[in-house]
Amino acid sequence: MDNLDRAILDLLRQNARAGYGDIGSSVGLSASAVKRRVDKLVAEGVIRSFTIQVDPTVDGMSTEAYVELFCRGTVAPEELKRILQEVPEVVYAGTVTGSADAIVQIRARDIASLEDALERVRIAPNVDHTRSAIVLSRLVNRVRD
Repeated sequence: MDNLDRAILDLLRQNARAGYGDIGSSVGLSASAVKRRVDKLVAEGVIRSFTIQVDPTVDGMSTEAYVELFCRGTVAPEELKRILQEVPEVVYAGTVTGSADAIVQIRARDIASLEDALERVRIAPNVDHTRSAIVLSRLVNRVRD
């Protein structure tokens, strides 16, 4: 992967529907050269998917919280993943350093739905307790995966 590929990725992050010609104009390549590079990035697994971002307030999922998850004993990351994938309101989860075992981002329709999702996480086997922070306003929201 070279600097042209990185520039193409940056433009696709901003707008996954950008045309190859528009991207090519920005990076100094023809549309067909951009298409070949994008196809190669897809084939190599660098680009895993093309997706959309829906405004959560329009989608009705405007209540957001970050939750620290504390487990009893040692729990394998795969077990945490299995537990958290069963809760559809969980939009992100990762293991972390520090006193918590994982950090979880939850999006729900309202406080009652958030409480319900939190309860489904709390009653999972091996979960000792959680500590939550409800998001009041989003300041920066970059998608860099």
